Amino acid sequence: MATKGERTRERLLGAAIGEFRRVGTAHADVKAIAAAAGVAQPTFYSYFPTKHHVLIELERREEERIAAELARFFADGPELPVALAKIVATIADLEPRLGGPLFKDFLALHFSSARPPEEIWTNHPVIVAVVEELRQAQRRSAIPADVDPLYNGLFFLVGLYALLLTLPVDGPTRATVLERYVVTSLHGMQVGPLTTAR
Repeated sequence: MATKGERTRERLLGAAIGEFRRVGTAHADVKAIAAAAGVAQPTFYSYFPTKHHVLIELERREEERIAAELARFFADGPELPVALAKIVATIADLEPRLGGPLFKDFLALHFSSARPPEEIWTNHPVIVAVVEELRQAQRRSAIPADVDPLYNGLFFLVGLYALLLTLPVDGPTRATVLERYVVTSLHGMQVGPLTTAR
């Protein structure tokens, strides 16, 4: 059973996410968040030192959920193009769940200089799931042995986040660009590293 403090934290988190969805993180009003959660404004800061900390908590929860969904899909051993398309679709599906402003804040967090400098990729469940799938693809010889699954996974996700941040939501352009991104990434993974001319 949750403690009173845990319940208060969850109310604050839910109220903050609602406010972030409405206006984005930067314009969110902490006073309004506290009022919606039924607490005094200083209580917000006792649980979340900044609005950024709410976003980090949301990211942690969503990454765990996405990673679990991807792991279930990958368990069936899909072909690499299908696996990459699933990654794109699963992350893009966050937008209707979070709303436009919060989705962009969520993606931008991955590029934030405010992240702890000691943070490593293994702290991100989505990265771990994607890299592990690329390792499995390598074991099936879908990726050459001299291609690094870690860097390919990181590059794929960083590029995907950047595209989703910048492409307009409506219209056929986004879908076309994302399809081409999967194809281009796939070719890059299957070619192997370039040799240096001597």
